[in-house]
Amino acid sequence: MARIARYTAGFLLTLAALGACGSPGSGTSTTSGTSTTSETSETSAAQQASTAATAVPAAPTAPTAPTAPAAKLITVPDVSGMNHQDAQNAMQKAGLYNLREVDGKGLGRALILDRNWVQTGQSPSAGTKVAPDTVITLTAIKYTDN
Repeated sequence: MARIARYTAGFLLTLAALGACGSPGSGTSTTSGTSTTSETSETSAAQQASTAATAVPAAPTAPTAPTAPAAKLITVPDVSGMNHQDAQNAMQKAGLYNLREVDGKGLGRALILDRNWVQTGQSPSAGTKVAPDTVITLTAIKYTDN
């Protein structure tokens, strides 16, 4: 029963909203299928024009966006020659978490056991100042690749 009452109320609200869609004072009315125009549209248009002419426009204001604090730059640590796990730990300790791993032999191997790999390169290079969300590429080879 409550469900029917909700649907009925929703329907009636929708009907009322659709009925209110007509513009008030449009000056057109329909009687017996004949459309007539009243003088109210001419009067209201004249009133709007005189009001617009006497209204003082507000001074434009520039929107102010909230300023975010400047991102603190982080110095990329030197991880050359470290085992891959220690290199990752050093990067994370510095605040760099967007790390990418690359097989230095170009074989496309996944660096699964991080302690079995040694760092041979990094990008960006050590000492570079970067934003915290910068991608750091760590290139490594297996200890057994030597």
